[in-house]
Amino acid sequence: MSGRKSRALPLILAGGLLALASTGLRGETFSFSGDSTTMSLAEGSQHALLTGHGRVESEDLRITADSIELFGKDFIYAQAHGNVHVVDARRGLDLTSQELFYDRNRKIARVRGNATLADLKNEMVVKGGFIEDRDKEQITIVQIGVRIFRKDIVCRSEFARYQRDKKILELSGMPWVSKGGDVYQAAHITINLDTEEISLEGSVQGTLEDKGKPSETTDGTAGPPAPSGGQQPSSPETTPTSPAEPPSIPPAPPAGPAGPPPAAPQGTGSGS
Repeated sequence: MSGRKSRALPLILAGGLLALASTGLRGETFSFSGDSTTMSLAEGSQHALLTGHGRVESEDLRITADSIELFGKDFIYAQAHGNVHVVDARRGLDLTSQELFYDRNRKIARVRGNATLADLKNEMVVKGGFIEDRDKEQITIVQIGVRIFRKDIVCRSEFARYQRDKKILELSGMPWVSKGGDVYQAAHITINLDTEEISLEGSVQGTLEDKGKPSETTDGTAGPPAPSGGQQPSSPETTPTSPAEPPSIPPAPPAGPAGPPPAAPQGTGSGS
């Protein structure tokens, strides 16, 4: 390839692999490949489309999907579609979804469509319709049908905010938490994952399991008697979904090449 920059220089590679040194990102080097790769290196509108086993990989991060689009200066934006799988070896995260937007400069990932995030270091699995992970801020936001599993804790809500550095999980939007057979409901629930302390705020309700005796709710009213055998029946509304096994780790919106990264959907709480 000559040293001249073409205004529109498309390249089509079959099963090709291309490595780039991204000088704008502290000299970070990453590679990308696909069964078919179409590229344009025109100044100011760099663009690459990887179709068929798309793959983008750096020292700590690997993204694979049916198709991946790279755009922006130094290809700092990635938009992936279909069977998206992200492995972050540095942080011990494994993520699967149907759509992904990733900003390599700001270290922000947004995923949609049956998203599942396994935090292997903290032994936690998070599921939701939308997940936004902000690496620099150490914050993860989850929205739409949120389910979280960690040891004997099961959580459900419509919005969750996880402060990774403090290991604080905040739940809102009809939050529901089960821990060791005890059930808690409130307007807002906060869990310290280090101490497993649970804080409830507003419209608090709870059921504490006491085998062989009638259970009592947190407002002091007696619950239904326990059946023979000492097991407390659970209603369909409060029966938690069985925790899924964290995905195993094997060896990630389009906004357009010139468009800004898509904003997160409206939630019930602020991610800042």
